[in-house]
Amino acid sequence: LRAFKLAAFVGCILAAINHGDALLANTMTPGNWLKVLLTFCVPYWVSWYSAIKANSSNA
Repeated sequence: LRAFKLAAFVGCILAAINHGDALLANTMTPGNWLKVLLTFCVPYWVSWYSAIKANSSNA
């Protein structure tokens, strides 16, 4: 759940930076929406992987 919250927060910021102009102009294409989806996935994966590595090094 923590990784999901972090991904939602960071993903919103990154999506606004990378696609804000297209979102505001309502000119998003299917390819752009796929990029937005991936923009949310990357911070999730990074957070998840970091948590896994931190837990395995503490064991």
